[in-house]
Amino acid sequence: MPISGRDRGGRGDAGARPAGSRPAGDSRSEAGRLAAGRGRVARGLLHGLLACFLTPCAAVAQVDDAAALAEQGPRLYEEHCALCHGSEGEGRPPAVPALRGNERLGIAARTIRFIRRGAANMPPFPALAAAEVTALARHVRTAWTNDFGGVAIGDVAAVLDERTDAGETASVWDGVFTEAQAARGRDVYTGACGLCHGRRLNGAPDDPDMRSTPPLARARFLREWEGRSLAVLLAFTRLTMPEDNPGSLTDEEYVDVIAYMLSVGRMPAGGELPTDSRRLAHVLIGQRP
Repeated sequence: MPISGRDRGGRGDAGARPAGSRPAGDSRSEAGRLAAGRGRVARGLLHGLLACFLTPCAAVAQVDDAAALAEQGPRLYEEHCALCHGSEGEGRPPAVPALRGNERLGIAARTIRFIRRGAANMPPFPALAAAEVTALARHVRTAWTNDFGGVAIGDVAAVLDERTDAGETASVWDGVFTEAQAARGRDVYTGACGLCHGRRLNGAPDDPDMRSTPPLARARFLREWEGRSLAVLLAFTRLTMPEDNPGSLTDEEYVDVIAYMLSVGRMPAGGELPTDSRRLAHVLIGQRP
């Protein structure tokens, strides 16, 4: 019959104890076991506390990221897209398709590529960072009546190559048009635009009985178009001007008028302003640096 620890302690019979074992009352053994037990408990408590505190923090971070995207998306849309697609995504059919209820938005990768690289009449937006593309794609896929689902920044990274899809940007103050272009643009402007926008390009028409129009040069124009690209300006101008016959000018004529607008704003002349939207998308409008 096995002998209990109580029996062994009561008998004090060392001969019944296996060789090499310590007495049950050895204080060093008891202290070691207690210390080891306390260490295990402490580690367990620490792991539990970390699990309690760190996991909610990660969850909060995810919620904050989602909230940031939800806030940034509408702002980016109003800044870059609403000019043509409308504040409610109604578009300007047939030249500009509606985004509200547009089934083509159902494919996230296609939406991402359209935003960054453009398509048909839509200018590209190479200056947008991956996070901004994410927020904008998420907005157009979930706004209004759309229910195509959100977009994660990983989806954007999987579609775009930032080294080739982004590229360097320039400013309208970097000498992006020639004096010859501005001169040609002045002639076109006088015949097609001046009657409404005025000879000073300030939106005050030459005919006092006509309504005022948006300014096309100087400080007010720069404030209203701050951060947008010349590709967006070309697309919008081609889509809406002249008001009585939109799209009636050639791309070269539209670009020449833009060159004239920049020259009136006292921006320096330099290289030739292209008609290619992909190149114009890298030239941003803004105040003098």
